[in-house]
Amino acid sequence: MKKTIELKGVDIQSLLGPQDAHLSVLESHFQARIIFRGNEVFLDGDEQEVRQIQDILHEMLQTLSRKGSLTQKDVKHLVAMNQVENGRSHSQVSQVIHYGKKGAISPRTPGQQLYVEAVRANDIVFSVGPAGTGKTFIAVAFAVAALENHEVDRIILCRPAVEAGESLGFLPGDLKEKVDPYLAPLYDALGEMIPRERLKPLLEKRTIEVIPLAYMRGRTLNQAFLILDEAQNATSMQMKMFLTRLGVNSRAIITGDITQIDLPKSTTSGLVEVIDLLDHIDGIGFVRLSKEDVVRHELVRKIIHAYEQSRSEGDTSDRVVR
Repeated sequence: MKKTIELKGVDIQSLLGPQDAHLSVLESHFQARIIFRGNEVFLDGDEQEVRQIQDILHEMLQTLSRKGSLTQKDVKHLVAMNQVENGRSHSQVSQVIHYGKKGAISPRTPGQQLYVEAVRANDIVFSVGPAGTGKTFIAVAFAVAALENHEVDRIILCRPAVEAGESLGFLPGDLKEKVDPYLAPLYDALGEMIPRERLKPLLEKRTIEVIPLAYMRGRTLNQAFLILDEAQNATSMQMKMFLTRLGVNSRAIITGDITQIDLPKSTTSGLVEVIDLLDHIDGIGFVRLSKEDVVRHELVRKIIHAYEQSRSEGDTSDRVVR
């Protein structure tokens, strides 16, 4: 079905949103083609989808007229309500965490679903599991969604730079040159959520900070979303320091893999310690992901299983988890 809608007296830029963000929300939910040209929009696709998009566009225009503005959150809500009305359950719609550059980001495994539910129910969540289970990706998706929905004013992402030593003093170059290689996975995740032209000013203004864990010391962070990645390499004191940075209306997600500890043998992992220390406190959630939640290349799950089997058979050539 093809449909042309004329938009008279409409601020097209406000309707589409910054960098066409509102259009991206629609495109992530529907297969039909949506083309804006001048003051006209052309729809081409399945009849049901075209009618749904037409209804949503009408509601978007109504919202814009009533409020004088239209946010991405408004559009997501209108899409969700439309899909509920057209037979898709609200529980299915609510699975979506955020809309990234490639569409909707939602849990893909039962373990990830428990992770999402834990984040929505608690201010602090610990997510523990092997590589490839989406621990960091989901955490960053929640943080970016919170920022865009004005639930927080800033995002702080950090990692222990244990491979280089937390002081990093012996490395040449300025701070950014020293730590960026160790923080690259966090930048990668951000790049999946936010277009480069939008991400750069957010980093420059420090609305989003990507820093080594040691640089959190002495700060109190209000209205912020904090993420500690690779937390198995945080010491006991560093873990306490991170957790006590939370200020008013702040949230935190801590991710790690307790089978990949790179600390000296004499040093206790703060992540291992905190699992037993804090699991009884209301408002703090713990989620354990497994190889069944791996969403990378299909061989990654088999590789993880092989290593687990080796450990269970008594191979102690690798580091033992403390």
